[in-house]
Amino acid sequence: MEDYILNEHNKEEFPPAHTAEHLLNQTMQRLFGCDRSHNAHVERKKSKMSFIIDHKPSRQEEREIERRMNELIDEDLPVSFEFVTRDELPEGIDPTRLPDDASDTIRLVRIGDYDVCPCIGRHVRSTRQIGRFEMLGTNWDEMEHSFRVRFKVIA
Repeated sequence: MEDYILNEHNKEEFPPAHTAEHLLNQTMQRLFGCDRSHNAHVERKKSKMSFIIDHKPSRQEEREIERRMNELIDEDLPVSFEFVTRDELPEGIDPTRLPDDASDTIRLVRIGDYDVCPCIGRHVRSTRQIGRFEMLGTNWDEMEHSFRVRFKVIA
């Protein structure tokens, strides 16, 4: 196996919540056609992520987010990694979201065929290890069109 030089990582993630962050990003993209979260704070006890979307989600849409997340977790999707150069980034990955000092070698995290994203953090081996996704609440900022999801994962 080759040794890759990656950026320093100054954070120790809780792998189940961090992997759920990836799933939630992709779920929001698919349900609302938005970009990945513009503000995320993911922790062991409680996490929050904010998305810019075109409307305030209904209660039914909120329940669908939670239902879809738990469905993905139950599918026990494998989590895998691959290394690519900046020039080899797959379609759909926005290189402008990489840090300015990102190394030339990028680690991609794949969750089954559902999501792929550059990331150097820690993850579970498969989605079932996340446990259960529980939405704790949401907030809507009408001026910014920002939808914040508060959640926790329960092993």
